[in-house]
Amino acid sequence: MVEFQASVTDMINEEPRTGLRPLKRSKSGKSVTQSLWLNNNVLNDLRDFSQVVSQLLEYPENLAWIDLSFNDLTSIDPVLTTFFNLSVLYLHGNSIQRLGEVNKLAVLPRLRSLTLHGNPIEEEKGYRQYVLCMLPRITTFDFSGVTKADRTTAEVWKRMNIKPRKPRLKQNAL
Repeated sequence: MVEFQASVTDMINEEPRTGLRPLKRSKSGKSVTQSLWLNNNVLNDLRDFSQVVSQLLEYPENLAWIDLSFNDLTSIDPVLTTFFNLSVLYLHGNSIQRLGEVNKLAVLPRLRSLTLHGNPIEEEKGYRQYVLCMLPRITTFDFSGVTKADRTTAEVWKRMNIKPRKPRLKQNAL
């Protein structure tokens, strides 16, 4: 019987599923991997995520792929932005409500592949264009390659829909 994880801390006592390749472990017993697949659980937040990842992985700073698809996440937790080597992030099939949540991911310099389909935000007008505007470095979005035409459409959409921020003037500048 497969037990679904309701919290990130539940991972500590779980044995990882076996894949095609055997799991490598360090001398300290921690996993030596660059991917973490937490898909198909009932996670609704990422409380203690950094601490748990540090307990489980020998080199958490090398984490390049996180799969959190098919959980109950309602937002993009800022903890994900602390993994600067992250290049693949799967968040499809969750409950993310606000399109603006995507903005948090703009600080990830290596993010190239992102999935968000199957979240309520997918129904927002301009969903694909907004994501491509906010994350111009991604090359695959919702398992579909990002084309030059997509980039052009996103740029036009941005000019029509996103107002440039006006610089704030200091009130005591006079």
